[in-house]
Amino acid sequence: MQIKQLSHQSIVDAITLANKLWTDCSENDLKELFNNLIDNPQALVLLAYIDDLVVGFCQCQLRNDYVEGSTSSPVGYLEGVYIEPNFRKQNLAKVLVDKCCDWAKQKGCSEFASDCELNNDTSLKFHKKIGFKEANRIICFIKKL
Repeated sequence: MQIKQLSHQSIVDAITLANKLWTDCSENDLKELFNNLIDNPQALVLLAYIDDLVVGFCQCQLRNDYVEGSTSSPVGYLEGVYIEPNFRKQNLAKVLVDKCCDWAKQKGCSEFASDCELNNDTSLKFHKKIGFKEANRIICFIKKL
């Protein structure tokens, strides 16, 4: 496996995988997002390749606002990780997340956080397997005005 940091040349690869994770985002929105993240020192996007085939991506950022369960700031934050189905259960996601954790440490973070939906058991199991501890559970509300 080869891991590369997002570049202008690899945006299409990132969009292809991110669109499978964030299905409610348009390709244009993802393109804008990734273009903004390329030169952002507060963000990191990694792509995993096997034999020149993109098989995974991971996005992390620094969060300076309060992060549930944290006691420090900034906090490294896993925004998303996706591995193509045929390449799962090979520790590729863990490798990508570990690289994000290393990046966050280099940026001065002492904590790394993430989240998942309450009913996403697959993500919950993954997070626990790679060393995350559950900090809290919440239900969010919204009211139209």
